[in-house]
Amino acid sequence: MLAAMPQPPSAASRDEPVIRERGDACPGALRLHAADDGFLARVRIPGGLLGGDAARLLADAADRLGDGHLDLTSRGNVQLRGLGASCGGELAGLLADAGLLPAPTHERVRNVVCSPLTGLDGRGLPDVSPWVAELDGLLCASDAAAGLSGRFLFALDDGRGDVTSLAADVNLTAHGADRAVLWAGEDPREAVLVSAQDGPGAALTAAEYFLDAVRDAGTKAWRVAELPREHALSREELARRLAAAGIGSVAAADTPRRDGRPPEPGIVAGSVDDTAGLSVLAPLGRLTTRQWRQLADLTGRVRLTPWRGIVVPGLPAREAVRALDGLAGAGLVTEPDSAWRSVTACTGKPGCAKSLADVRADARAVMERARGPLAVHWSGCERRCGHPRGAAWVDLVATPAGYDLRVEGRAPRLGVPDHELAPALADARQYVRQAARAERAARAPHHPLVLEDAQPDDPAQK
Repeated sequence: MLAAMPQPPSAASRDEPVIRERGDACPGALRLHAADDGFLARVRIPGGLLGGDAARLLADAADRLGDGHLDLTSRGNVQLRGLGASCGGELAGLLADAGLLPAPTHERVRNVVCSPLTGLDGRGLPDVSPWVAELDGLLCASDAAAGLSGRFLFALDDGRGDVTSLAADVNLTAHGADRAVLWAGEDPREAVLVSAQDGPGAALTAAEYFLDAVRDAGTKAWRVAELPREHALSREELARRLAAAGIGSVAAADTPRRDGRPPEPGIVAGSVDDTAGLSVLAPLGRLTTRQWRQLADLTGRVRLTPWRGIVVPGLPAREAVRALDGLAGAGLVTEPDSAWRSVTACTGKPGCAKSLADVRADARAVMERARGPLAVHWSGCERRCGHPRGAAWVDLVATPAGYDLRVEGRAPRLGVPDHELAPALADARQYVRQAARAERAARAPHHPLVLEDAQPDDPAQK
């Protein structure tokens, strides 16, 4: 039997209303999380925009107080691991000195992603990076916004549709130079059109509307998708609230695109002839402080992406090749065909008590022999922390009997032993190509060899 991808425990559906009995336990910079390898701090970096001085202070904190590494999250934030139980005060002081704690009461709600290449790559799209600081300031100044969950997410998109693909709770995307499209939740058909100047304020208004809906529903929902149908946010009520805040809006006629791709590793041609940017990925989202400082020292600015990557803007074009070579030598992913492209993993052992395997070590052991176009996520247990969205990925979950391997549309392989893992994963990552060949064969049945080539090698996967 062909199987659909399993839903993680966090998946929400309005057909089954989510009733929260408590506030979310999402870690922050001041609320540390106890893990098997020490305490964990999650530092919000709105829009992923980070100056060199602040970046270097984060590295200092990782060296002095943690395990000497920095982890990138799927929201462009930074995690420090291996922290001592009594380091909270010292860490808070370091982060305050770096300007990363502008409002302690709001530090966990500053979850903002922004198109990483906005204003950098010469595509002619508006530069929406100024929205980040404006929205962050409005969030921190709003008493109501302190009630948002640490999982609530804002997406600021320049029109390329990259971060609006991430199922944010409030989406704001540029629509030409002077206007912006705003919607809450995953349905852009409920969007309104506002002026670009009013965009950040409109985004805050949408978030405060959500908080009122949560109070009326009584379910303590953390995210827009968790609201019961009868309390779903409506375009008409959003427009009314915007008008009350002095923000004009009209119903958006066009559906914004949400299919933009993440930045490719390599050199980013600048919007000015003599400038360039660099785009790199951190294998499994983890950097040493040496790698981190090398990035921060290039131009004094970095942009962290929701795909566990880093963009370095503002490099003189003549220096780009040499700088990229240096980052490759430091162990970062600088080529689109890297085996580590689209490979993610949860923390796994030894950091997580629930994990049944050291998933990162297992990934390192096989990835060079398991290349393919389909993304893969390694999970140490059924919770699948940090998994990609959608169904276009290979799902590897550790069990006492080995790894369970699933791909949408194929029968699962359960309990794959270590010695079979690399070929099984390589075959699964090629499934998108096999499916395409099968589709072509179905359109041309007089080519039976093509159809035969499209079948899985392993009968257990048919």
